[in-house]
Amino acid sequence: MKNHNHTPLIGLAALMRMAVADDDLTALGTQLITRATLDAEDANALLDLSTLLQLRGQQSVALATQVQALQIRQLYRAPTAAGPACLRVLAVMAPGDLMANTPLECLLEQANVQLDLLYVSADLPLPPTLPAHDALFIAVGESEQNQPLLQQLATTVAAWPCPVINRPAGIARLSRNDAYERLHAIPGVVMPVTLRLDKNTLQQIGQQALPLTAALPHADFPEALVIQEALSIPTTVGGFQEALVSPLRGGCPIIVRPVDSHAGHGLAKLDHPDGIAEYLREHGDAALPVAFYLSPFIDYRSADGWFRKYRVLLINGRPFACHMAISKHWMIHYLNADMTGNAANRAEEANFMANFDEGFALRHKNALRAIYESVGLHYFGIDCAETADGKLLIFEVDSNMIVHAMDPPELFPYKQPQMRKVFDAFCQMLNDETAQTPPAA
Repeated sequence: MKNHNHTPLIGLAALMRMAVADDDLTALGTQLITRATLDAEDANALLDLSTLLQLRGQQSVALATQVQALQIRQLYRAPTAAGPACLRVLAVMAPGDLMANTPLECLLEQANVQLDLLYVSADLPLPPTLPAHDALFIAVGESEQNQPLLQQLATTVAAWPCPVINRPAGIARLSRNDAYERLHAIPGVVMPVTLRLDKNTLQQIGQQALPLTAALPHADFPEALVIQEALSIPTTVGGFQEALVSPLRGGCPIIVRPVDSHAGHGLAKLDHPDGIAEYLREHGDAALPVAFYLSPFIDYRSADGWFRKYRVLLINGRPFACHMAISKHWMIHYLNADMTGNAANRAEEANFMANFDEGFALRHKNALRAIYESVGLHYFGIDCAETADGKLLIFEVDSNMIVHAMDPPELFPYKQPQMRKVFDAFCQMLNDETAQTPPAA
């Protein structure tokens, strides 16, 4: 007989802690497989197994396992509440990898918040009965795959009976090209023009059948002739013709990346138009993405020759430092920057966090406020840098950036108090939004 008193969900935050601590997850994986084998209805075991497999880099089998879990059940309770819950949040989630949704379990780790995770998609419609909740949080991140879902949710939640945190329509406008359209003209902000190209157009540029300067004249490769004709742009990309005559000048390489790529996957800096053809060959025709982003490269090295990249969160408009990565290489991600092995880098990050309010946040106060007002979400993150002339250089704006407090405290003692500020502000935002509104039944 099947035991339907299933073991509670372990959850993303706990599994991430094990992975960051380099624990041996093999035994746990075996236990989860055994549970799922003995009880075909143990969706918690399957969802945890999917997360574990993703953390171990086994993406395809992880997502297949997630599909199995969601076919059994759409709704899961995350183990966030450390005591009696003072707030109930229903999070709408999309199926997908660890970058598909806002990492609420990490933001609410040990908070007295009841967090229910509801997975929806075209094949998983909103169920007729939902758990009681004080706020609905749209955790679905922007992506090509999620755009139809976000459009559907915008209609679904238009008249929701309790506060909706992060409206779907605002999330849907966070693509790199849409973010450029909305943010590049803000005073104090630099965001390089970003063009979305299909594979065929990019191939034509790489084969020199279409001049690169027709798409990005200000990329200005040394031997490229500046021409006046503009690339034919779909009408859905409004305002791009004007962007093509941006005052940004001076020869520079271009950046190319697949749409929806993260953590540097498929990202390349090309110094010559011939590099496009090489880039496409390296990726292989069979697995080639259908669309790419193309933009000029902005050299954001500091005076000492090092690159510095910041992750800043905006919570109800207030900025918070999340991390700072320092590297000799332009393509910085926190995991590939030498933060663990370099005490000087950690000391600089500690100083950045300690003086954030009086330093970085104050320098860019007006720009950050304007970005918040333009984006229009309660919660989102910015990956950014500072230009040589002191402007805020925006790389990406997103609502589903990974945020956690799992770095080893013996190496990063300054991070725990900083991230506690972030988590407290996030909980305060939820409380403020729900204070005047009755819960949804």
